Amino acid sequence: MLGLGANAGRILARWGLHEKLWDISANAHELHIHDYLGGLIQVQKLPLTLFGAFAYNGHRALLHEVLFEHAKSLGIEIRMGHQAVEYWENEANGKAGVKILSGETFDADVIVAADGVKSLARKFVIGYQDNPKPSGYAIYRAWFDAEEHGIMSDPLTDFLTIHGDQLHTWIGKDVHFIATSSHGGKVVCFFITHKDNTAVDGDWSSPGKIEDVLDIVKDWDPRCAAVVSKAPSCIDWKLLVHDPLPTWISKSGRVVLIGDAAHPFLPTSMQGASQAIEDGTTLAVTLNLAGKNNVPLGTRTWESIRYQRVRDAQLLGVTTRDKWHGAKPGDSGKSFELPMPEWLLAFDAEAHAYATYDGIAQSIVEDGYRQPSLSRE
Repeated sequence: MLGLGANAGRILARWGLHEKLWDISANAHELHIHDYLGGLIQVQKLPLTLFGAFAYNGHRALLHEVLFEHAKSLGIEIRMGHQAVEYWENEANGKAGVKILSGETFDADVIVAADGVKSLARKFVIGYQDNPKPSGYAIYRAWFDAEEHGIMSDPLTDFLTIHGDQLHTWIGKDVHFIATSSHGGKVVCFFITHKDNTAVDGDWSSPGKIEDVLDIVKDWDPRCAAVVSKAPSCIDWKLLVHDPLPTWISKSGRVVLIGDAAHPFLPTSMQGASQAIEDGTTLAVTLNLAGKNNVPLGTRTWESIRYQRVRDAQLLGVTTRDKWHGAKPGDSGKSFELPMPEWLLAFDAEAHAYATYDGIAQSIVEDGYRQPSLSRE
């Protein structure tokens, strides 16, 4: 399940993608928050729109497909299955480039590296190897057909299907377990975030074992084990984090890190994908306003616009995780609801970029570029 908040949703709707995204999104109207024994802590209302925009939550492959097809419809050439092995920039000729495993090279006015939490471009941009580190947590994830795997026929699990799309979470004991249904209750997925300090040397995603998931929830509300036991398989996804990077742009300003390559998010922020959308939208505006002959000013202005906002959104995920993981039986109240602050979700990244570009760009021209700093933590 991939979530795109209202701050990203308003941008995607502006691109004309609302109908396609809504058709594949889960549409639960409430989040039922339980303690790990099953006691109801809070029912959080989930409005259809928030601050005038829709959120889209669905299978990441389906959401990716909508964006992929949209890019193709704009005439953008997309090459799949190629591994980047080297980045460079040449200040003298105003170009940057990338080399792929086949030996083929590409150069351009700017290279945007959206190459994920284990980004190769990151070393080129910051000048040293800075690997992600374990967050201390991992997620088991599963996605499966509700009828085929017995969710609909079991009285312990049919709550996910008989009233359409549902969203439930159980919290406490340094764990949170989310079970949700989509497509009118026909498809179920679960996520369970738990302690895991395993070092990540290779892949951070690998096949998991259902018996390991069941062991985590063995003394929980029996509905949790009942849902988990129906899953045919699961993925073990290690959660990696980074301390804030000193910069997201290369020395000459022509190679840029965006999304998880620059700032990985915890899932409890529910903002990783949304902030990547904001990254791309803002970068498009700043490059357009700077012009082809002044790409470094565009990327440096972009970094200044984005840096503090991204960190604030990241920290929100840590706060939510810690609150949920510390919940105890008998707890209740709105304080356990997912935060949906106006500063985060009412934000229009495109409008904000247009409104702030001139002042920030002028400051960089007059005073010179300095790497960003965080005003608060």
